[in-house]
Amino acid sequence: QVLLVESGGGLVQAGGSLRLACAASGGTLGRHAMGWFRQAPGKEREFVGAISWSSGRTYYQDSVKGRFTISRDNAKNTVFLQMNSLKPEDTGVYYCAAREGRVAWGTGEYNYWGQGTQVTVSS
Repeated sequence: QVLLVESGGGLVQAGGSLRLACAASGGTLGRHAMGWFRQAPGKEREFVGAISWSSGRTYYQDSVKGRFTISRDNAKNTVFLQMNSLKPEDTGVYYCAAREGRVAWGTGEYNYWGQGTQVTVSS
């Protein structure tokens, strides 16, 4: 059983930056993929990006490429989402998720979810 806890959300002006963290406990992540998702009010949860824990390879949704960066700290069992040049349309609740195996893009393919952290970008 993997427990995920997100932190780092908040209110920021457009063009600003935030760094989210996802601390994992309860299991080793060497065979896992870690994903970041977000959900805006009235919209479905969508894939933002993901990282393969073993290889460190990252994947991103087109709308965040070049602005968001996912990284991991093996020693702390923590994954980070660095968000730069934030836009109002980036507003939403951000979730981290974990699954065994390769990176996947669908919400239904992840077994473990954090509680989410709110990100609000004002114009």
